[in-house]
Amino acid sequence: MTGTPRTLAEELRTRTDSGLVGLLRARPDLLNPVPGDVTQLATRAGTRASVVRAVERLDRFVLQAAEALAVAPDPCPYDTLGALMAGDAGDPAVAAELPRAVAELRAQALVWGPDDRLRLVRTARELLSPSATHPSPTGLGPTVAEAMAGMSPGRLQEIIAAAGLPTTHDPVTAVAALTGLFSDRSRMAALLDTAPAESVAVLDKLLWGPPYGGVTDRPAPHLQWLLDRGLLIAAGARNVVLPREAALHLRGGRAHHTPEPVPPALAPATERDPQLVDNAAASQAFTALATVEELLKEWDLGGPAVLRAGGMSVRDLKRTAAALDTTEQLAAFWLELAYAAGLIASDGEADERFGATPAAEEWLQLPDHERWAALAAGWLAATRTPGVVGTADAKGRALAALGPHLDRSPAPEVRRRALSLLATLPPGTSVPAAAVRSRLRWERPLRSGAAAGQAPAVGRTPSAAAAVDGATGPAGSAGSAPDPVDDLRSRLARWTLTEAELLGVTGRGALSAHGRALIDATSHTTADPTPADTGAAAARAAAVLAPLLPEPVDHVLLQADLTAVAPGPLHRPLADALGVLADIESKGGATVYRFTPASVRRALDAGRSASEVQEFLSTHSRTPVPQPLAYLIDDVARKHGRLRVGAATAYVRCDDDALLSEILADRRAATLRLRRIAPTVLAAQTAPDQLLDGLRAMGYAPAAESAAGDVLIARADVHRTPPRTAPVPVPDGPPSPDPTLLTAAVRAIRAGDLAATAERKPVHAPAPVSGALPRTTSAETLATMQAAVLTHSALWIGYVNADGAASQRVIAPVRVEGGFVTAYDHTSDEVRTYPLHRITGVAELADDSV
Repeated sequence: MTGTPRTLAEELRTRTDSGLVGLLRARPDLLNPVPGDVTQLATRAGTRASVVRAVERLDRFVLQAAEALAVAPDPCPYDTLGALMAGDAGDPAVAAELPRAVAELRAQALVWGPDDRLRLVRTARELLSPSATHPSPTGLGPTVAEAMAGMSPGRLQEIIAAAGLPTTHDPVTAVAALTGLFSDRSRMAALLDTAPAESVAVLDKLLWGPPYGGVTDRPAPHLQWLLDRGLLIAAGARNVVLPREAALHLRGGRAHHTPEPVPPALAPATERDPQLVDNAAASQAFTALATVEELLKEWDLGGPAVLRAGGMSVRDLKRTAAALDTTEQLAAFWLELAYAAGLIASDGEADERFGATPAAEEWLQLPDHERWAALAAGWLAATRTPGVVGTADAKGRALAALGPHLDRSPAPEVRRRALSLLATLPPGTSVPAAAVRSRLRWERPLRSGAAAGQAPAVGRTPSAAAAVDGATGPAGSAGSAPDPVDDLRSRLARWTLTEAELLGVTGRGALSAHGRALIDATSHTTADPTPADTGAAAARAAAVLAPLLPEPVDHVLLQADLTAVAPGPLHRPLADALGVLADIESKGGATVYRFTPASVRRALDAGRSASEVQEFLSTHSRTPVPQPLAYLIDDVARKHGRLRVGAATAYVRCDDDALLSEILADRRAATLRLRRIAPTVLAAQTAPDQLLDGLRAMGYAPAAESAAGDVLIARADVHRTPPRTAPVPVPDGPPSPDPTLLTAAVRAIRAGDLAATAERKPVHAPAPVSGALPRTTSAETLATMQAAVLTHSALWIGYVNADGAASQRVIAPVRVEGGFVTAYDHTSDEVRTYPLHRITGVAELADDSV
């Protein structure tokens, strides 16, 4: 195609295949479904929902360029755009970056046309152009022509006369004359030199926006001076507006108060020894593993009940926080982390409760670095956001941990990008969280402010109009960089940095070596990483982390105060056994276990004898078993099992009838409703488990027994949910297409465009309406097909499939027989067979069409 393109579709046809691939990769929503031709592609690229999504993903400077085009004449020469961005004084940084911005807008099909006629697509112009109800970040108001629309011709002539212009014969030339005056730097400066100082002060109030101001019924003389010359134009009964051309003159030609051609720097930077950072991160990674393990152990007998609306109650969250010795917000993070990794879930029973999954058992058996990799992979890809727990949803209901409505689809992208920014710094270097958030806001200034199908929140609300009658009024800058706001993207970035520190991805604010391995594999790809990519990156990070984690130890140090000190992380079997025999008293570099009568009885209930407990401690302690601990074990064992509880409703039996008499005489046993039915047997009207708990609360050590009289061994790790999968992340829009899909889509679009635009030879039939299917008789269709087989020529056909969908195709017939034509279909790039009765008509193509 030659000459200047007249439409976006014509420009897209001139693009190379790689150019179309770039467009479809940047805007994957255009691929669903694959457009039939370039015209459909251009039409879809101009729809409101698609344009909004594309605009949301522009960085601040590219967005500023689009906003400047929205207030510029249409079409806009490149030099005019440069003047709007850099102003009359010029700006080398803006001049250097503006070609990139225009190229980005072109690549995303938001701008088309040559440099001397740049056109912003109509939908983008509607979104970004200023209006009374939709202000622009530029702070500019309507043009003179727009503001004076509907003004009486007499009033127009009065204004141009007061401005020193000759009167005209019609409103159009009057508006053009006033526009020319405001756009002429020298004449406009001369006019403002005659303005009262108070009038200039009013213009300063409206200069950077909002451009609207309020006036009284009788404006002051300095306001009337502005109104008489069109420097302020009535915009309602009590409002005035500063016209765009006048504002641009006062601004020195700049559309924005502060153009931002380069992203804010990641500063100030703090440098630390990378080894210290790695050690700190590894230590925190180990703490994260211990915390999740403790959570699973806490829920061994079953977790809290699931609310009817889903999630945990506030009371259960507080209990979990107390058990983990942390805050409720951090407890929500650990819960969601384990949930994202598939370690906890609801059991799905009628009386639904949370619990550990079978996958948790497998996870507990893995080496520490592999367990960390599973947590890191789940966290990086999760869209569930624990930071919103406790806040209210759209209906005012509090969001619960592990409940619904916690998904925030931008979360994975924000996590990866925040960590990628840290990865650009030298190893061991950290920057304040505010610097990371500032960079993310520059990269996606609108991302969290608009939803698909809605106009982006690109400006201030039209709330405030300056009170230009008085001496006060807002003196802000609508075009300047917005004040830092705590929008969703900023909060996600803040939560990411906090969670990365808790998980051990970062240490002392800097990205660790294993954190760098975690993010480097996925931060440089054009497509969103797949779960397999994330898992592979986490495995590589785990390999880096492994040497940094402490080696497990196989011994403890028993002390005379009934404690045992583990000088490091214990091997899994030893930790499990010691966790039954003793209670954890404190954690840290060394874990302290305390032996109590209840903990020793717990080990005896689990099937160990006193001698086995003594032997276990002797084997795994570097110090002799202290005498107080040996006495404690023997004393609990001597009492353990003397009482036997079984099921009648329940009963207690004991060979020592004096002990049973003692229990009957104890007032605390009244609630158990015991009665003697034999010298060595007491019957109870309570369940066996309640009877066991009651007797233990009284200080006895009963043992449960089976119907055969054998002691029942109670184990604590028996409750697991049925097999559960980890929650599936909620996608943030359509997935990024892979190269194979992009190549096939471009081929299909090109083929469809060929079918739609190929030049046809005239047929002996009424000329078809543009875009309609060709129409020929059955005999003409058959004859033309047979001739095309002999001459090896291509044909244009109309075809209606079995579902009734009509389409146009370009085919090269190979064989015609049995009511079918076999042909190479240029549209689908494959050989296909078509029933002749479904072909509506046929026409030959011009010789150079294919």
